[in-house]
Amino acid sequence: MQDSTRGCLTMTDPPFRVDRSVIVISGRTPAPLTRRAVILMLGVVLATAACASAAPSPPVPVVDDARISAPGFTFARDTFAFPNEIRARHPHAENLYANYCFVLARGLRQFFQFARFDPAAPKLDSAGYVERVRRLGEHAPWEPPRPPDERIIIPGYRNLREFSLAEAAAVKAGLGGRFWTWVHWTNWRVTFPLLGQHQPRIADEIARELRAGRLVQLLVTNWPVVELNHTVVAFAYRDTMEDRVFDIWDPNDPAVPGTVTFERSQQRFWATRIYDTRPGPIRVFRMYYSRLL
Repeated sequence: MQDSTRGCLTMTDPPFRVDRSVIVISGRTPAPLTRRAVILMLGVVLATAACASAAPSPPVPVVDDARISAPGFTFARDTFAFPNEIRARHPHAENLYANYCFVLARGLRQFFQFARFDPAAPKLDSAGYVERVRRLGEHAPWEPPRPPDERIIIPGYRNLREFSLAEAAAVKAGLGGRFWTWVHWTNWRVTFPLLGQHQPRIADEIARELRAGRLVQLLVTNWPVVELNHTVVAFAYRDTMEDRVFDIWDPNDPAVPGTVTFERSQQRFWATRIYDTRPGPIRVFRMYYSRLL
């Protein structure tokens, strides 16, 4: 089995690595962390812990075996046709579209919330489609969905699956680069201990967001095992008396839905079906749902 981190993010891949208290950027002189930077980082940790221990909302009711999905979302229609590729599986390939999982998951939400497809309208050239996708990317994913008449029109195609299959190069160019998604400060949460009822609360928050019609982007990790540091998008869930089962879109495996399960008895998440990842316990965080988080 290949490390699924190779398809998304590792701290030893270019453009950076971490060497004790020094962050090394490829091609630059190492810079030790200053005392001020260390204090700032500690402040961020404390702020994160405070948020994690805030008073929870009332739990979402358990409706046994009833499937709840984000209204209007269809997996076969509203997802990208191409994958985030895994570099370890293509070690000698050039121009590989790898380590873009954060870009694709964020982009999926942006298309769902801000785009409208018009198959009857004349098609654009590649540059025109790149410009439309870039305009979508100017909307933060935590913004509320736009009404149909305010959405960015993608002409000539019926849906995202069809569009991204025919215009893959333009879509990739329009979605932009991956560097800033790698170094976003919230990614470092995977190294911090979890406090209190954090994971049960996350399971409730995901369910609440889906009930409200919003897709939920998740950071999933089994750190300190160097296997999974990845992002997926939850689009539906169902409850059983034992578990809450989330259906996910995985950028590494766009053809079929994956599954992340919250086990009530153990108060933990389980990687039931995440591409190239062994089933086992994981930690889950929400991503890109506010300016800070």
